[in-house]
This record gives sequence, C-alpha cells and structure tokens, in this order.
Amino acid sequence: MFTARPSLRFRPLVLLAVALVATATALVVPAYPDRAEAAIGPISWQDEFNSPAGTPVDQSKWRFDIGGSGWGNNERQYYTNSTSNAVHDGQGNLVITARRDNPANYQCHYGRCEYTSARLLTAATFTQTYGRFEARIKIPRGQGIWPAFWMLGTGGGWPDAGEIDVMENIGREPNTVYGTVHGPGYSGGGGITGSRTLGAPLADTFHTFRVDWEPNVITWYVDGVQYHRVDPARLGGNRWVFDHPFFMILNVAVGGNWPGYPDGSTQFPQQMLVDYVRVSSYTSGGGGEPTPGTNRIRGAQSGRCIDIPGANPVEGAKLQIWDCNTTAAQSWTFASDGTIRAMGKCMDPAWAGTANGTEVNLVSCNGNTAQRFTLNAAGDLVNLNANKCVDVRDANPNNGGKLHLWDCLGAANQKWSRI
Repeated sequence: MFTARPSLRFRPLVLLAVALVATATALVVPAYPDRAEAAIGPISWQDEFNSPAGTPVDQSKWRFDIGGSGWGNNERQYYTNSTSNAVHDGQGNLVITARRDNPANYQCHYGRCEYTSARLLTAATFTQTYGRFEARIKIPRGQGIWPAFWMLGTGGGWPDAGEIDVMENIGREPNTVYGTVHGPGYSGGGGITGSRTLGAPLADTFHTFRVDWEPNVITWYVDGVQYHRVDPARLGGNRWVFDHPFFMILNVAVGGNWPGYPDGSTQFPQQMLVDYVRVSSYTSGGGGEPTPGTNRIRGAQSGRCIDIPGANPVEGAKLQIWDCNTTAAQSWTFASDGTIRAMGKCMDPAWAGTANGTEVNLVSCNGNTAQRFTLNAAGDLVNLNANKCVDVRDANPNNGGKLHLWDCLGAANQKWSRI
C-alpha cells in the first residue's frame, strides 16, 4: 500500500505557469483532436453509494489510508477512517468531509494536526488493466482545498509503477480540472498534464470525470468532452508504464505545495460528494487495440488488405493495398510495444514524418515512438506520433493503391479491420 502521494503536489512555480498556459489554450481550441472512443466493454466494478444515511464505507470495496505524514506534499490533514470524514448521506452519495478539527489529538508532520479528512483506495479490493474509469463528483471549494480521483500502479514503487490522475482541482482555480500521468522521468512537476477550464466553478454542481485507458493511449474527459490525451510519443523517450493493473483513490487534501494553504477565506467543513464510481472493462474484440498476434488488415473501402510489395522487401518499401491473401506480406503482428510488424520489419511513417501525405513504409524496427500505431474501435489505424490516420492515397480502391498518413476524417479509405 502506498503511503505517500508524490503527485502534481510537487509542482514548482514554473510548472504552474505552464499549466496556466495549457488552460488558456483549452479555452481557444482543444490541444488534441477528438478521436474515436475506446473499445469499452461491460461494467466490471462499481459503487453507487446507495446505502442509508450514516452507513460507513463498504470495506469490501474501499479501504482507508490513515495518518498525517504530509503524504509527500506537505499536506496539513490527518486522514481517518471515521464516519465523521467518510460516510453515506442516504441520498445516493458518498461524502468525504474535510474538517478543521482534531478530536483525538492526532499528530502530524508539523505538530498537532489542524484538520481531518479521508482517503479511500481499492488497492486491497480491486485492480484492473485498461478500461474506462469514471466518477460523478461534486467537488468542495476554497483556498487550500485539494480534491482528487486518481489511480496508482501495482507491483512497484512510485513513480516506476505509474500514476494516472483522473481529476484534480485546487481551490484557487475553482473552474479548472487537471488530468495527468506520472512515471519514471516524468514525475512530480514533470508530469504530463492537461486541463480544461469551465465557465463556472466545478463545486457548483456535479460533473463526470473519466479516463479511457487503452494500450498506448490514455484519454481524459469532463462531462463527456475530451480535453487531454497521452501516448508514448509524448513522454520524451521515457518509459511507458501503463500496461499493468492500477487501483483507484478518492481523497480530499487540505493544503500542500501545489494548492497552498487555507487562509481567512477558507470555510470548513468542506465536502466532496461522489454519486458513483464505475469501471468498465476494455475489449480488443472487433476494434480497439489488438492483442499480440498475426492478422491481415483489410480496408473498408476496397476490401483489399495492407500488403508489402515484393517477396523480399527492401528497406523503405512503400506499403500498398492488394487482394487479401495468406502470404507473409500480409501477415501483420500487433506487438505489445505498439508496433505493427511483418516480415521482420515495422510499419513506419517515412522519416518519422507527421505531415499529411507522409508515406507509410516498411523499415527495420528501431524503437522510435514514430513506429507506434493503434487500431481503435472506430476502425482508424492511427499513428500515435503524428496523430494521423493511415489513408489510401486518392481513395484508390485498386491493387497497388499506396498508403500515407492524413488527418483522421472518418472516410472509408481510412477504415480498417483485422481478419
């Protein structure tokens, strides 16, 4: 069980400036184009919080972190397992309450604790790899108040096991939600962060916060609107650590390096209401990221398959479509590192290009993130580095039609399936 929260809470002032720039950008145009939603299966875990008022947390689903160590961020609260800090309200919500009190002479890293709150986690009860993680939450408000819905990876220490922050807010930015990943080389203030600023404080009403997590892609949404996406190409060559089970955490912190500390304007108690938490499974069937294995890749427009010209392809051979067959030239392996391989080489955008019209070739596998692709649920074969689709040039449906990258438009000559 993790006992520290080394997250965005280590943000230096310079990163706050970066985050503010990202927020301003989100007001003008999304930083990432919308993509088809992940291949999401049925609900695999949920808590609807429908117990009678005063009912404690269901410990078959949630356990507690307890203490006042500062949690790696100089936070001021002592986390308890008391119904004073986490309880059902009888109206379909879990209520996590941060209070300015200390009923049991709790001791914190700075001396006698000033505040209590709660931090719930599923490390001992539920973990999952990939899928949709969603909660409907009405957050608290006020300077120094820091609510979060987030996940940590199992089987290793932080940051090597990874962290996915589904939702974070700091009281001094009442309209802004943040979503972030942390891992080795991009932890703390170096986390890969996106944000969305709404037209009213998040604390005014309930909002839904979610991530869709697939192999090689994590996408963030607030109220169903995408605002952030991370794939291996965004990690600056650092290691992708999001292919193993994670567990969930809900908490309300008080104070810390990032949000600052309560002041005379901060009112207590502050409550976070959680209507539900739901997790859906990930499925690679039909669409979505394939599990490793050999497949032909057939185009929807032509009915022909992605093909390597020549029995002994040269380095840089230009990929094409051709009548589907069972030769090695059409036997593609969707590898676990995100590459698509055939005949001992990798599908590759020429010169790691990202522009419209970049040829799709076959070259030696070299570990470059430009060689990573995903086949999503909508049938788009997307190059993750360029965020563009594999497209049949000029929509040519005939044998020999060449492939290149192009903006994802939903056109038939950009649609593919595994057979």
